[in-house]
Parts: sequence; structure tokens; C-alpha cells
Amino acid sequence: MRYSALSIFLNGLRGNQSWKPAWREPQPKSHYDVIIVGGGGHGLATAYYLAKEFGVTNVAVIEKSYIGSGNVGRNTTIIRSNYLLPGNNPFYEYSMKLWESLEQELNFNAMVSQRGVLNLFHSDAQRDAYTRRGNAMLLHGVDAELLDRTAVRKMLPFLDFDNARFPIQGGLLQRRGGTVRHDAVAWGYARGADQRGVDIIQNCEVIGIRRDNGRVTGVETTKGFIRCAKLGLAAAGNSSRVASMAGLKLPIESHVLQAFVSEGLKPFIDGVITFGAGHFYVSQSDKGGLVFGGDIDGYNSYAQRGNLATVEHVAEAGKAMIPGISRVRVLRSWGGIMDMSMDGSPIIDRTSLDNLYLNAGWCYGGFKATPASGFCFAHLLARGVAHETARAFRFDRFERGHLLDEKGQGAQANLH
Repeated sequence: MRYSALSIFLNGLRGNQSWKPAWREPQPKSHYDVIIVGGGGHGLATAYYLAKEFGVTNVAVIEKSYIGSGNVGRNTTIIRSNYLLPGNNPFYEYSMKLWESLEQELNFNAMVSQRGVLNLFHSDAQRDAYTRRGNAMLLHGVDAELLDRTAVRKMLPFLDFDNARFPIQGGLLQRRGGTVRHDAVAWGYARGADQRGVDIIQNCEVIGIRRDNGRVTGVETTKGFIRCAKLGLAAAGNSSRVASMAGLKLPIESHVLQAFVSEGLKPFIDGVITFGAGHFYVSQSDKGGLVFGGDIDGYNSYAQRGNLATVEHVAEAGKAMIPGISRVRVLRSWGGIMDMSMDGSPIIDRTSLDNLYLNAGWCYGGFKATPASGFCFAHLLARGVAHETARAFRFDRFERGHLLDEKGQGAQANLH
């Protein structure tokens, strides 16, 4: 069934009794050409592009819980391509271009809203760093505008411009950045993949990976053993646990990242704002709630919940930027398990096992990368070589010392 205004109207006349499930609930087959472990945004997007762009349809996506239960449904929905380094900038811009056509591509309302992303700066040094980043963006054909204090005040008069510790001097604006409805992304890719013959197998946990002579032969699951010709891992914060089943030790750590939603308010934040003097970012949802977050909790964990110290830290940063939100009540929070790499950049590459492929290490960039990650991982699985925009995300760069460190923080996962 194709979604349209006409289909909504006609189904309304029939009492909405004709809608079909968005995707099937198949039982696993005994063998697949490709098995993808992880039914989040990256895994589902990979399956979709494998089927649509590369004609590989004998594919299974194995998800231990339900679709949308992981990080794809537990994030602050921000999309952007305002990166500095040559390895990151083309990739995230490619993702942005895929976002811009995603709803037409999937025939699904993902609520793509390019409302703009503004990164505030608070010192001369930070202004110079943002100028450099903006120039790098422009050299790669990415939109960027450096705003002075007056321009930012005109856009966002409610910010605390005269804060003694963190005076706002300006900001770097990417107007094409914005937000996307996170769970709609998962549903849209799941529906699109299913329509092209992909089996989406929910509530099926991988408990082992069988190997023979340097190759993967299949996966042991709670629904039995499933053979495959190729295996792709897209398990986000659980990547280390799944990879260890194949004898691999990954250069990543798992940390919790909390996100928060406030009570509904009248519209006052048009776009996405990030605090340059601390890690805080905020936007306002269509329902009026403020959606915001900050730093990871700073300790290794596989729990989808965080601690109160980080709640306090995030609230303090938010109040320093927007004093008025001190009167706003927080409704709920949730936590995603982040696969933090040692340089803050992802891995899309083959592994030491001939037919095992890895998509991991996304840190804070996982959601915004969903379309490009899926396309590039599908390209790697189908053709055996990296897509041109993902060539920097090699698995062995940590061994070679060729780190892709966007923040310049060093090889320590919690700093990214």
C-alpha cells in the first residue's frame, strides 16, 4: 500500500479497517545471503539499500528486541553536516543529502525539518575555530554562516548574552541542519526493506557466531541457527559484545547518553541550539516539549538509563544558556548505549574474518549518519570495497595511528 492523502481519505471512509501492517513478521529462513545483526536505523537502512540499490534481497535483519527499541528511538533527533575534517565532512554531507529526499524515497512521513543548527561561541579562540570549520564546510560545498553577536541576538533574544562566565559572542549556523522524527526513520526503513523482500526478525537475540577456516558460517540465535554467506554487525552500543562472539576485540567502549523531554511549551525555539561553553544542545518538538541532552555519563554501561549527576550537569548548562528554562519541568528521560570509539569517528570496514563486516563506533553521530551509514555499509557488503565517502573509516586506523579526531581530544573514548 502506498501512503498518500488519497489513501488516508479513502481509508477514513472505510472506518480505517483496510490498513495493513507496515512490515511482515516472518520466521527466519535457514540461509541468507546477508544477515545484519541490529535492527536499529543503521541496520534497517543497510538492508533497505542492499535490496534497492544493489539487488541483494535475500537479507535478514535480526533484532533482539522490537524495531525502534534501541538508539534510533532514544536520541535527540538532530541532523547536521557541520564537520571540519576531510574524512567526516563529505560523509555527513552525503547523509544530509539523503535526508533531504528521504520522505519521497521511503514514501513515509519522517518529519524532516531543516530548521537550522546554531553552534554558539563564547571566546575569540572559539570564534577562530568555528571560522576554520565554517571555511572547511564551504570548501566542501556545505552551507555555513558565521554570525556575530547582534545577528544571534536578533534570532534568539532569550539567550543569556551577558553571562559573566560565558558571554555569547556569535555562532556558526548551518541552515540545512535540523531534526527528524527518530522512530519514523526506523519504521520507514523497516517498511521499505520489507517491501523489497528483506526479512525483519524481531525478538531474536544473537547468542553466538559460528566460524570455520577464517569465515563466518552463521549465527546462533534464540530462534535457532541461521546460516549466511555474509554477516554485517550494526549493533551500536552492543557491538563489542557481539563482535566478541567472533573472537574480535573492538577499539570502542559502551557508555550511556541520556536525553530529556520537558513539558509542552508555546513555540519559542525555532531551530537547534548548542552551547559552546559546555556540552548542551536543545530543540523544541512539534508537541512543544524541549528535547535536550549533554555529555555521556562517563562510565562503561550497557543499561539504557543514566544517573542523576549527569541530569544536574545538563540542567546547569541549559540554564546558563537560557535562564528562562529554570522554570520548566522535565517530564522524562531515556538513555541510549553509545559505542564510543577512541577518536570519536566511526568504523565501516571489513574485519579479519573474510565475510564479517563491521559498522560501529558512532559516538554522538549515529542518528544523523543513518542514511549514509546504511548506504555505505550496503555498498561494502555488496561490492566488497568502501564507498568513496567512507574510505576514512577504516578499522586499522587505530593501529596505524591515522586517527580521525574531529575534536582534537586524543585517543580516549570518553572524551568524544
